[in-house]
Amino acid sequence: MLERLLLPETHAIAILVKDHDRVKDWFARFEKEDSGTRKEKIIGEALTELKIHAAIEEEIFCPAVRKELEKDMMNEADEEHHVARVLIAELDRDACGDDHRDAKFTVLAESVRHHIKEEEGEMLPKAKGLEIDFEALGQKMLARKKELQRNGIPPDAEHKMVAAANGRGDSPAARARRGSKPARVAAGRTRTVVRAAGRRSGGGTKAKGTRRAA
Repeated sequence: MLERLLLPETHAIAILVKDHDRVKDWFARFEKEDSGTRKEKIIGEALTELKIHAAIEEEIFCPAVRKELEKDMMNEADEEHHVARVLIAELDRDACGDDHRDAKFTVLAESVRHHIKEEEGEMLPKAKGLEIDFEALGQKMLARKKELQRNGIPPDAEHKMVAAANGRGDSPAARARRGSKPARVAAGRTRTVVRAAGRRSGGGTKAKGTRRAA
C-alpha cells in the first residue's frame, strides 16, 4: 500500500496503517532484546497498543465498511482479531517470569503480522475505494483512541473468557506445568497423612498389648 503515504494523517486508513507500523516496531524490538525487564516493558506497551487499535477498528472502522466489502473477508478478519485477543488476554493474565510468556508473545506477533499483511494487501485497498468520508471516520477513531488512553481499556469478551477458564484453556505443556507443583504438594501431603495414620494405628495396638500383659 504505497499510496498510504499520500493519505492525510486523519484519514481512517492512515490511522490504522500507522498503528500497524508502530506495533510491528514493538515486535522487532522484542526480537532483538535480551533483557527480561526490557522485554516485559515491550510486551506491556505492545499489548496496550494492540487493544486500543482493535477497539477503534472493531467499534468504528469495520462497521462503516463491512456492508460494502466481501462477507468472507470481513469474517476472517473478525476471527483473526479474536485469536489475537485471546493471546492478549492470556498475556495480561500470566505473571512475569512465566516460561511460556516470550513464546506466547512471539506467536501473537506472528499472528498479528499475518493479519496486517492481509489487511493492508486486501481489505484496506478495497475499503479505500468506497464512498465514505474517511476523514470524519478518522476523527471519530482518534477521539475514541484518546478516550481509551485517558480512561483505560474495558475488558473484552476474550478477557472474560480467559478469566473464567482459569488456565483450562492453556497449551498442554503450560497446563501440565501449572498443575505439576500442586500435584506434588498434594501427593506429599497424602504420604504424610498415611504415615501419620499408620503410626497412630501401630501405637494403639502396642498399648493394648501392654495392658493385657500387665
